[in-house]
Amino acid sequence: MKRKHTTKIIASLLLMLMVSSCTVIRPGNIAFKQRLGKLKRAELKPGPHLYNPFVTRVLKINVRTVEIYEVLPLPTKEGLSVKTEITLLYHVDPSKADDVYIHFGMNYEEVIVKSNFLATAREISSRFYAKELYAIEREKVEKAIAEQLREHLEPHGFVVDAVLLKDIILPPAMLQAIQNKVVAEQAALQMEFVIQKQKKEAERLAIESEGIKKSQLILDSSITPELLQYYQVQVLKELVNSPNAKVIIMNGNGNTPAIINTDK
Repeated sequence: MKRKHTTKIIASLLLMLMVSSCTVIRPGNIAFKQRLGKLKRAELKPGPHLYNPFVTRVLKINVRTVEIYEVLPLPTKEGLSVKTEITLLYHVDPSKADDVYIHFGMNYEEVIVKSNFLATAREISSRFYAKELYAIEREKVEKAIAEQLREHLEPHGFVVDAVLLKDIILPPAMLQAIQNKVVAEQAALQMEFVIQKQKKEAERLAIESEGIKKSQLILDSSITPELLQYYQVQVLKELVNSPNAKVIIMNGNGNTPAIINTDK
């Protein structure tokens, strides 16, 4: 009975040893073996792997895109501090995963990524006014932070995917002032549009008036006494041929005759 109990204990210990000697490398992770403190740079492929837990460690580094979300006060150009929700998306370069571990250890996110992210965000935001962060230059701020982070992090084996300013919370008084200014600017633009429209209409009327004036001058210059007399003769012909009875009074000086319709 005692021997049977000992066998069970040994079997349990062997099972625990086997479980502790096996690890699974999942997709999205880069893994290396570290034996007696010496790192083997040969990358372990995804799947199960056996190792000696007494002398060997299996180091797993996540190479998927990771999100760092922070709510922090950012300084502005005018010396204010605005509460900001900001996110960094980054991942470890798979080809440099072993260097990341050698230089920064497994706590690389706190050691280099996060510290650079916070410092860079504060530095870039101090170049802009609060209203620019809030409404105008948000994309420019995101781009500037991302570009500077790439300069700091990519040489060390990190890839910056994006920086996002999710929300900027301004003091109520400043927010109201910005909104009032936006409304005033919109009103000024509307007034400028109306003025420009009126100027265009005035120019159109002036051009139309000038055209009418030129047409009248051309018409006046083309009408001669002979032409008028010709039209008078034509009118008299039509009157003579008309079946209606008429009295035509001529004054003999070539002026337009007076015509009296005698039909009742």
